[in-house]
Amino acid sequence: MSERFREVMEAGYAFSKKNIVLGVAMHDGNALKGLQIKAPLSTFNRHGLITGATGTGKTKSLQAIAELLSEHGVPSLLMDIKGDLSGLAAAGQLNDKLIHRHEAIGNQWSPMAFPVELLTISDEKGTRMRATVSEFGPVLFSRILGLNDTQSGAVSLIFKYCDDKALPLLDLKDFKKVLQYLTNEGKKEIEAEYGRISPATASTIVRKIIEIEQQGAECFFGERSFDVSDLMRTGSDGRGILSILRLTDMQSRPKMFSTFMLCLLAEIYQSLPESGDAEKPRLVLFIDEAHLIFREATDALLEQIETIVRLIRSKGVGVFFITQSPTDIPPRILGQLGMKVQHALRAFTAADRKAIKAAAENFPESEFYKVADLLTALGIGEALVTVLNEKGIPTPLAHTMMAAPRSRMDVLSPLELQGLMAGSSLSAKYNEAIDRDSAYEILSGKLHAPSQDAIPAGRPATTSSRSVPSPSKVPQSDGGLLGELVSSAAG
Repeated sequence: MSERFREVMEAGYAFSKKNIVLGVAMHDGNALKGLQIKAPLSTFNRHGLITGATGTGKTKSLQAIAELLSEHGVPSLLMDIKGDLSGLAAAGQLNDKLIHRHEAIGNQWSPMAFPVELLTISDEKGTRMRATVSEFGPVLFSRILGLNDTQSGAVSLIFKYCDDKALPLLDLKDFKKVLQYLTNEGKKEIEAEYGRISPATASTIVRKIIEIEQQGAECFFGERSFDVSDLMRTGSDGRGILSILRLTDMQSRPKMFSTFMLCLLAEIYQSLPESGDAEKPRLVLFIDEAHLIFREATDALLEQIETIVRLIRSKGVGVFFITQSPTDIPPRILGQLGMKVQHALRAFTAADRKAIKAAAENFPESEFYKVADLLTALGIGEALVTVLNEKGIPTPLAHTMMAAPRSRMDVLSPLELQGLMAGSSLSAKYNEAIDRDSAYEILSGKLHAPSQDAIPAGRPATTSSRSVPSPSKVPQSDGGLLGELVSSAAG
């Protein structure tokens, strides 16, 4: 059987173009030296899934894959929910286990630090990522507020009004000021041209805004707006820069996290040209603790995520979800994921056993493994792996001893984090908050000049390079970037 196994694996994982080595194949519990399990770089835009119970090695697999991509000049964005990815910026330490593992894989392990940029959307240390209210658009902005259809309609009305009157919506105080104006001094104007916003609806929206302000949203909305091209940089040595978005304080705010992710994906999609069949991806996103995105997702939100994941691969962008079980990912999203790296699952309850059976059905049938049994028997640092070959066909399922990261498998110290931030090329660009004239200032000026009539349409507003997209870029009245994507998918 071992000879048959070797023949099948060698044929299934023989690629003619650039690829990365994920590990070495195992059979009957033994690593077959030199029988490498690989993944073609050209298929990383077909997305992927890394799953496994706590402590089984899925974060280390994420770390090792990001390193290998970086060595091939592919930048990545890594969502660091647990705070354990900063070690990518420091070299690891050699030990006997690493020597043994990589002797079996057939390549030499050597310590290496990788180019890292720390990012944040909260109070964590890092280069601040901001977005304007306009860039979110009414669909996502309503989603983050948790509004019903009537309230979401009022939000769309406000966005449309601001579009027509050239009132930039940059931060939350801009939106609150417009809402206040349209339900008081501008009430007649809005009712005549657009429709009525009831006091009850306005009050609910204000309360919801206050709620997200208390969760730290005021740190995120505003300028300078982050340019997604800064995620797709390479270092002077040609290695892809690993951007680590530090989110350890976001676990209690899944709605904020998931909405931010949707906005980011939509902006990346809108910014990039079609890439066709490229030899490697432009960018790979690793979304850790992915269940936070889907925990409270409505059918409409799932449809938006599915649309973005399906369309964004044509731009050369790969999205990898990292979570404990494949059942954390909705089936319509799971069906879009080409690479699967499944670490061990644990069966403590009847529900666990049912989840393991469901997880086993997500893999290609294998003549060599009883998948459901093997899922609970995998050792730490071992995984079941299947990828797409260069023709887009799933490879044979392989029990794999995964390659180890070459960077530190631990976090940076506070002093090391401070040094990394000091050397950042982006912090000076983004960490200074800007508060230019926008809807708040314009309306405040109008209210202090009672002789003026309604705000004239087309009043010029100060613009920046991308912070206030033009109506053609972000049609606020019909859903922002997501509305544009959904329309594309429908077409």
